[in-house]
Amino acid sequence: MEIGIIGLGAMGREIARNLAAAGHKVVAWNRSGGSVAGVRMVDTPMQALQADMALTMLSDDSAIRSVLMEGDLLAQARPGLVHVVASTISAAFSQELADHHRARGIALVAAPVLGRPDVAARAELNILAAGDPAAIDKVKPALEVIGKRIWRMGDDPRMAYAAKLACNMMISFAIEAMAEAVVLTEAHGVPRERFLELILGTLFGTRPYQTYSGNIIKNEYPPGFKATLGLKDLRLAKEAARDANGELPMLDIVYARMQDAVDAGYGDQDWSAMVRATLGGK
Repeated sequence: MEIGIIGLGAMGREIARNLAAAGHKVVAWNRSGGSVAGVRMVDTPMQALQADMALTMLSDDSAIRSVLMEGDLLAQARPGLVHVVASTISAAFSQELADHHRARGIALVAAPVLGRPDVAARAELNILAAGDPAAIDKVKPALEVIGKRIWRMGDDPRMAYAAKLACNMMISFAIEAMAEAVVLTEAHGVPRERFLELILGTLFGTRPYQTYSGNIIKNEYPPGFKATLGLKDLRLAKEAARDANGELPMLDIVYARMQDAVDAGYGDQDWSAMVRATLGGK
């Protein structure tokens, strides 16, 4: 399959590398340049749209709007192209994006992913797919290369993005829950590593707890999923809830905690750095 990649950040690079290694013909465009083994770099994003499938991994709504919509690049895309948007975007913008694609006769598949760059490198992403079933089927062979499972959320792209935002919201809750539990237990003499070993071996042995407990034990937060991006996703979750007239009090609290982390200069650290405020720097 001919595949165009738009966006070679930490996630996009690993996705492009795995697709090329699997034998797909991959070209890529990146705003800041760069290279990936087995991938031919092109000069414009329009060139990446001259393929069977294009996969976009840009940071947010505004980046996608700037790169693809303001210049109306989809009007110049190869006929029959399926555009896979793997970025995490707002539910509201996904509707605008779907309308934009429909007007230009381009199939849109929403495919935000669960997993950090190390998971992408192992081709073990969980892919939350939504859109026309025939379009999903067409790109399924490529998605199976980069992920361990494709979860079909429905026919409307908004469904995949709402699910992804809810997942990230729940992960942030888990991070804050561990921090608050550590405050309680350390106040009574229980070392955090001992307590977190307990919860991993009993009540909460799931991936978020496994991934982020190590950061809390060491009180070190090397970049994985940056706090600035975590703040963006929590903001989008708040907006989606507001559009649905929903009240999510836990989200409001954790969003404020993440905002504090970014304001304190931790924006480029892993988003679990938001627990620094809860732990009081300890």
